[in-house]
Amino acid sequence: MANLPSGNRDSFGSKFGVIAAAAGSAVGLGNIWRFPLVTAQNGGGAFLLLYIGFIVGIGIPVMLSEFTIGRRAQLNAMGSFKKLAPKTPWFLVGSLGIVTAFAILAFYSTVAGWTIEYLIEALSGKLIHIEDTSQNFAEFSTDPVRPVIWQLLIMFVTGGVVYAGIQKGIEKFTKILMPVLVVLIGLVVVRAVSLPGAGEGVKYLFFPDWSAVNFKTVLMALGQAAFSLSIGMGTLITYGSYIQKDNHLLSTASTVALADTFIAIMSSLMVIPAIFAFTTGGIDNMSPGPGLVFEVLPNVFKAMPGGVIFAAVFFFLLTVAALTSTISVLEVVVAYLKEEMNMTRAKATVIASVSITVLGILATLSFGVLGDVQLFGKTIFGILDYASANVMLTFGALFIVLFVGWKLGKSSFLDEISNEGTIKSGLFKVVFFIIRYIAPVAIGIIAIAAFFIKGIT
Repeated sequence: MANLPSGNRDSFGSKFGVIAAAAGSAVGLGNIWRFPLVTAQNGGGAFLLLYIGFIVGIGIPVMLSEFTIGRRAQLNAMGSFKKLAPKTPWFLVGSLGIVTAFAILAFYSTVAGWTIEYLIEALSGKLIHIEDTSQNFAEFSTDPVRPVIWQLLIMFVTGGVVYAGIQKGIEKFTKILMPVLVVLIGLVVVRAVSLPGAGEGVKYLFFPDWSAVNFKTVLMALGQAAFSLSIGMGTLITYGSYIQKDNHLLSTASTVALADTFIAIMSSLMVIPAIFAFTTGGIDNMSPGPGLVFEVLPNVFKAMPGGVIFAAVFFFLLTVAALTSTISVLEVVVAYLKEEMNMTRAKATVIASVSITVLGILATLSFGVLGDVQLFGKTIFGILDYASANVMLTFGALFIVLFVGWKLGKSSFLDEISNEGTIKSGLFKVVFFIIRYIAPVAIGIIAIAAFFIKGIT
């Protein structure tokens, strides 16, 4: 039986469990519908090299910052800051993470629900017989009933896993789903790259086109790297609080980043070659987002031999990717209610799930009957999406690295990631230098650019 933190607080039972859960949080729908097209449209291999460089130089240190806060405090996102910086306003950073998680799950569960509808259409064979895929998506997303039903199902499954706890719920579930996700992506990749004409897509994706690289491209690579790892929403602080004290945090953070990058690249190999094989003009006129998955790719499956099977596999893996993310985000809110409001896990899970679902239903209906309810020209869904991606996540990540670099300090940071001096590495001081000086500047640039350049985050 695993050693539990003080107070018999639940924890992950193995290193693989930590990696599966944290990677599951990072790997989501964005890996599949944003990363492939953003990479292909911004220099292919050139963008990929920039992205990997930023993952190593910025993403891993920021992830390590969150892990450090959580494990050192052994508490939820808000409680961690209250414990490490008592009687200071730093707890507001934790509060921001909880609000961000609440907002993200509200609109993310909408999209996650869409994947179930398309999985059912794929399994029934209906999907490959639809003539106008754009009209089909429009009719479904504006329907006042079906999207809400699937959203409720997503939240029910998510709540059920979180209700079961860390080892028996989140760890057990993600240790099964993440390998399944990798295998399914691998199957679709093999089919995609073997299609006639797919070679051009592979070449377009991976051959560096430095002429397509400009300042915006660099910022997009930086933004993608900074926020593809679930940074800034309290998830990694919360998960970090469940990591046992003998875990090598730098090794774990690096492995999670590697897994996330691997799946993002595999997703690119799954999507781009297939688009080149069956669509006119490649990816030039496409935008990363729901339209790619729910309008463009169904047309690809229609034209593909064995399309019924691969459509079903694709939308099943999409549902899996969505669930591994929704579980981690819900845990942020549940951990807060459980520890700060002294609730049982059962009560906290029910309250968090129901309250998020209520807001989520409003976001879902904003594509139809509530479409006219707008603020600053944005629907409820649009407001939640924009505010979380462009404001909350950015400033959350910024304040986290400022806290670790300037408030928690070098001594406490090195003590935590070296497991009280039992692990020796010259990299630790380099990572702290990045956290203290480089990461705040990089994230600050993203924060400013996000308001002026569309698509940075």
